[in-house]
Amino acid sequence: MKAAWFEKFGSANEALIVGDLPKPEAGPGEVLVRLHTTGVNPSDVKKRAGAFPTLLDGGLVIPHSDGAGVIEAVGEGVDQTRIGERVFVYQAQYGRRLGSAADYVAIDSIRAPALPDECSFDVGACIGIPIMTAHRCVYADGEVVGKTILVTGGAGRVGYYAIQWAKLGGATVIATASNAADKELCLQLGADAVVNHREENWGESVVAANAGDRVDRVVEVEFGANLPEIMKCIAIGGTIATYSSTVVGEPTLPFRDMMFMDLTVRMVIVYAMPESAKQAAVEDTVAALREGKLAHRIAHVLPLADIARSHELIEQGGFGGCVVVQITQSDD
Repeated sequence: MKAAWFEKFGSANEALIVGDLPKPEAGPGEVLVRLHTTGVNPSDVKKRAGAFPTLLDGGLVIPHSDGAGVIEAVGEGVDQTRIGERVFVYQAQYGRRLGSAADYVAIDSIRAPALPDECSFDVGACIGIPIMTAHRCVYADGEVVGKTILVTGGAGRVGYYAIQWAKLGGATVIATASNAADKELCLQLGADAVVNHREENWGESVVAANAGDRVDRVVEVEFGANLPEIMKCIAIGGTIATYSSTVVGEPTLPFRDMMFMDLTVRMVIVYAMPESAKQAAVEDTVAALREGKLAHRIAHVLPLADIARSHELIEQGGFGGCVVVQITQSDD
């Protein structure tokens, strides 16, 4: 099969190889998926760059956890009727070496849920990390109806979906954005108000936008850098659900202030979510896709031959939307 892989850590151009590898077989409880697309996420490029030094100890790694395609075969214990089913895959390269940047992936059947016919394979490659992370951040601490949720970086890959999940759940949403175009996008997605996180004391602007009240929950893209401003606008008993802290990798916490506000900080990563949370995210996502309730933004679509470029785009940033690599051309 055609695949991309790396045998050493390094830059995308230096480390990534595109060539032929043996086609996998579906083992017990697994399905063999003929992939049409694979999604590229920050965790994928960090792994390739060497963030996990022991990753290559077992041999070469086919990167990427997300993707979408069609089940071609099933292993022992999996219903034969799943053959021919359109699916998305997630966690393809978590706790294992062979991910979704290939013609085929053999993966636990539960990690390959049905992809609605209304949904393209390109969108299917964006579900695993962007959509499921957003779902967990919004709903991890219970229903959101009647709550006010702040989504920082609302135009980003996760923030984009977090706004939509929060609105679907009945919350009031305030988002942050740094320019007029991103502000307009957040409003189109359903945000009730948008403040500029490049401006000084933007946390106070959040309170002003919320009629003088503090927010109940925060979906946070830059925990360490934004925490001082979050402290100005989060309510007593509030929750910060954060999935990234890139600018300040090891934040210092104002412990006493946070303690006296009875705050909860929830760290979110799809891989470590409870199985019940994963299944809830999958079920809600499939239902929303079938009903056309989620908007999507795919910024770049590249062929497998240009996988190095897809990694470079994620590293460079400066754009919103998902990056998808097409492995097999399709009509959808």
